[in-house]
Amino acid sequence: MVTVSPSKSDASPSWAYALQLPHDPLAPRVARVTLRAVLAGHGMTRLLDAAELLTSELVTNAYRYSTGPVALRLRALAGGRLRVSVQDADPHIPPPFDRRSGPLRPVPAGADGGRGLFLVCHYADAWGGCPLGDDVFSGGGKLLWCELGPPLGEAEAAVA
Repeated sequence: MVTVSPSKSDASPSWAYALQLPHDPLAPRVARVTLRAVLAGHGMTRLLDAAELLTSELVTNAYRYSTGPVALRLRALAGGRLRVSVQDADPHIPPPFDRRSGPLRPVPAGADGGRGLFLVCHYADAWGGCPLGDDVFSGGGKLLWCELGPPLGEAEAAVA
């Protein structure tokens, strides 16, 4: 069962949406459709292309390398920025999100995979990963996240 739940604090102009996805090959598509609706509803369509690519890659990675459900969270940040977080049950934090594997290296042309997280790191303004320990949702696992949005100069101009 797929659920979408918006949450908004009255004390903050930001918003967050959480989407729980089953372990299903359609999960990346459902995540993209949801992302499009959320960004359109909040007037953030200028982020759509990059956000759609990054969300799709993170959810696809979770589907491919985990056996349980996936949780997607979309959260507005100050200055018209967006944070995309994906939680899954596999505790392994892959390179380069583990921050131990050194600088990013291009994937060889003949490789069957390995480009998804490279794309996230290349196109996101910030990214990272963290272990979850004994989280109730997954019994452990990890969270991978990325942020994107207008450069700070543009964000400040949009607010003024």
